[in-house]
Amino acid sequence: MSRLTHVSSGPYAPPTPARELTATSADGARLHVEVHGPDNAPPVVLAHGWTCSTAFWAAQIRELATDHRVIAYDQRGHGRSPASPACSTDALADDLVAVLKATLAPGEKAVLAGHSMGGMTVLAASARPEVKEHAAAVLLCSTGASRLVAESTVVPLRPGRARTWLTKKILGSRAPLGPVTPLARRVLKYGTMGPGSAPHMVEACARIVHACPRKVRHAWSQVLDALDLDHGVPQLTVPTAVVVGTADRLTPPVHARSLAAALPACTGLTELPGVGHMTPVEAPELVSTRIRELVVAYVQIKEGA
Repeated sequence: MSRLTHVSSGPYAPPTPARELTATSADGARLHVEVHGPDNAPPVVLAHGWTCSTAFWAAQIRELATDHRVIAYDQRGHGRSPASPACSTDALADDLVAVLKATLAPGEKAVLAGHSMGGMTVLAASARPEVKEHAAAVLLCSTGASRLVAESTVVPLRPGRARTWLTKKILGSRAPLGPVTPLARRVLKYGTMGPGSAPHMVEACARIVHACPRKVRHAWSQVLDALDLDHGVPQLTVPTAVVVGTADRLTPPVHARSLAAALPACTGLTELPGVGHMTPVEAPELVSTRIRELVVAYVQIKEGA
């Protein structure tokens, strides 16, 4: 269970949703969905990344749910969504489509925000009719479309075969993560967060990541290893903002720059000095502000709603 049961207060404690539901994907996979905030407010859909859960978006949910309808869901196998033998970019796209169908009215527009594998989810689904129907704008945080292992700087070696091989072994490890210990926090901080990340941020991320089942973590690592979604970038034709931390070792800024250059309607690239891969946790105000700006600019609410 990926709820932050050890963080009972503060911005990283998971908020209580207004309602919960189950969305059923194309292959029958069941997805845990949470809806926060007023029903008649402008909608925002949040897709988390590899080894995370809806709890990862706690700060954004708390900030935005005061005047937005915030929809967050657990990717298959993560959080409260049961594991599925089908792990692929098509499955990610199917799951996002299922969530949009379950939570939005026909033709209703929302801002879609994806972090890491959540951003890849949006890219995987970019050509789907349901995404074109429902996406008013998109925020891509700390993500990439291809060459994830080759470009990763988790292993402090020069680019090349040796670094790629070692990175693949580390990210694809089947080893259990075990309890959240001081050593585990240091390892997670090095690999996924900026050097200046506050202890409470590291603790929040560690509890979420360590709660991801080992088999799920490994299965999705194989998908990310072979990821190639370059074809999906030009299909994402709605206004799209891109955010990345300059200290991101998992999806370094080279990915964000490539996305910004290839997106048909990029509204801007924000590079956050010293911030690592976990941008929604490390820079919560900035991420929430970018989402809010996209809503104000591109989501129209019907009068009387």
